[in-house]
Amino acid sequence: MSTETSPQGTVAAGFESVREEFAAVAADEGGDYAAQLVAYVAGQRVVDLWVGPEIGGDSLTGVFSSSKGAAYLVAALLVQDGVLDLDRQVSHYWPEFAAEGKQDILLRELLSHRAGLVGADSGFSLEEIADDRVIAARLAAQRPYWRPGTAFGYHALVIGALVGEVVWRTTGKTLQEHFEERVRAPYDLDFYLGLPEDRESRFLTTLPMRPTPEQQAELAAAAVGPESLSGIASNRNSDAPPLEELPNFRVVREKGNASVGGVASARGLAGMYAAAISEVDGRPPLLKPDTVAAFAQIHSVGYDLVIRQHKTYGLGFATIADTYPVLGQATFGHGGAAGSQAFADPRSGLSYGYNRRRFGFPGLPAVQTERLVKALQAVVA
Repeated sequence: MSTETSPQGTVAAGFESVREEFAAVAADEGGDYAAQLVAYVAGQRVVDLWVGPEIGGDSLTGVFSSSKGAAYLVAALLVQDGVLDLDRQVSHYWPEFAAEGKQDILLRELLSHRAGLVGADSGFSLEEIADDRVIAARLAAQRPYWRPGTAFGYHALVIGALVGEVVWRTTGKTLQEHFEERVRAPYDLDFYLGLPEDRESRFLTTLPMRPTPEQQAELAAAAVGPESLSGIASNRNSDAPPLEELPNFRVVREKGNASVGGVASARGLAGMYAAAISEVDGRPPLLKPDTVAAFAQIHSVGYDLVIRQHKTYGLGFATIADTYPVLGQATFGHGGAAGSQAFADPRSGLSYGYNRRRFGFPGLPAVQTERLVKALQAVVA
């Protein structure tokens, strides 16, 4: 484990400027900053760095909503295989889902956060929020919070469970099992939807944000009520621990909630996206170009009713170039609340993984990624 303030690890020739920028980020963030940065180009790892106390290149942390990228990759593979049809009703695969006016919601609409099913009226306990099958059973009977298709809002804690139930009803395997068999195990990725007990020793607990007084005032001004749409979507209408603490509970890591329960290193994050678009270790890309184009295409754009900001989504994946315009328009991926970020840019062949241990302000997206992506793009372009 590194206690140095300068980055440890390796970069390929020509990427020395990325190490320098990561060092500058670490200096600006302060002594307890602990993070990992990994990048691939055309399936080759060109950056593998880490910095800060207690963290190493193979350390694992909770990656929050970066977990969703794994869920959407499984969905994309099953669509590519012809097992799932984006323009079929969800209720075709999952009959109980038709309750309370949800019978016409298409899988395409569900994936693009348009179903209006962001949470449950009475919230979820810790044990419930850890278990995607339990979440799905609760939400099958839930009335949507807006008329499906008329608007969109981030299904922060439940989208993985909803998509996962479609996967399970169709294939007889959980989304987590598909990810393990088709993605994680073949590439030996340090990215888990369900962390095995024998890897627990590599897990680092997530540390809370340390806002300045000015930042604390900004957070207080942006606070939402527990019964608001944003509050329901983040499960604040329950007695469960807050989102910020979820990965620190073994039950969440063990069950692998596909929305927020993933555990990974930056190597695992970047490696998954490299495998999605590039030949890696002699294996062809997991996704065909047409599949990448379909899932990266913008499906929802405008005011997000939950985030309460302008947002864009493809089929599940965030359209990353909306946040980092130096990237190609078809860049797809996802970030996590503490500041993790991962994506693939099919135009340049760049795959990126960034992971930090302590929550940064203002959380997702991590402001450090803008600097690091620019440094990478300057080399790759």
